[in-house]
Amino acid sequence: MIICKSADEIKVMEEAGKIVARVFLKIEEVIKPGVTTAFLDKVAEEAILKENAIPAFKGYTGRFGKKPFPASICASVNEVVVHGIPGNRVINEGDLVSIDIGVKFKGFYGDATRTYKIGKVSKIAEKLWNATREALDIGIEKCRVGARLSDISNSIEKRALEDGFSVVKDFVGHGIGRDMHEDPQILNYGPPGQGPVLKEGMVLAIEPMLNQGTCKVEVLNDLWTVVTEDRKLSCHFEDTVAVTSNGPLILTRI
Repeated sequence: MIICKSADEIKVMEEAGKIVARVFLKIEEVIKPGVTTAFLDKVAEEAILKENAIPAFKGYTGRFGKKPFPASICASVNEVVVHGIPGNRVINEGDLVSIDIGVKFKGFYGDATRTYKIGKVSKIAEKLWNATREALDIGIEKCRVGARLSDISNSIEKRALEDGFSVVKDFVGHGIGRDMHEDPQILNYGPPGQGPVLKEGMVLAIEPMLNQGTCKVEVLNDLWTVVTEDRKLSCHFEDTVAVTSNGPLILTRI
């Protein structure tokens, strides 16, 4: 069942979302060539705790039934699509680094992802980054009362195909609220005009994942890290968005 949140609940979720946005500002102060993804995790965890919030990913198993995730952020570099475990991997000039941050605050979750271009990146990386960021904004624009859920999906896929990129099909966006992953699942592909009608109070995590090459992915032996099958680049952006009578309200931006 898709849960519609009250105005008061959305207000709390907006507080959670703003915490996520401020943690990204901390990440942006330190992300550069030479730092490890583990260092970024440490910076993010400290920032989350200072906000009196809880790192939502640490210890998370959720609907995936995997071993608990061991870190506070997901740090996914280049060929890693999602769920990269922070560790000793050093960030280099030219990398695309996706940082996924989730927090729990006053019983509600906020969730967002930003992909960072490290120094000068290749032309294809720049093109992929732009397409993914624009796909997110285009998808968010469809989060309006009376639209269909697959209108979001279709708009993301159309933007990806414009530049010859594929969309990941094995991992999708989701509803969010008192649980990190709620109904509905939000595909990043498919025809428009299908699925539930969007209603005021729905809160959705919109998250296009675009690949340079094949849409096919595989999960590594750590049971979390998802990589492109062809090991070409991937890019990921995400925001938590409330459907309101005045249009989409992005909860995870300042």
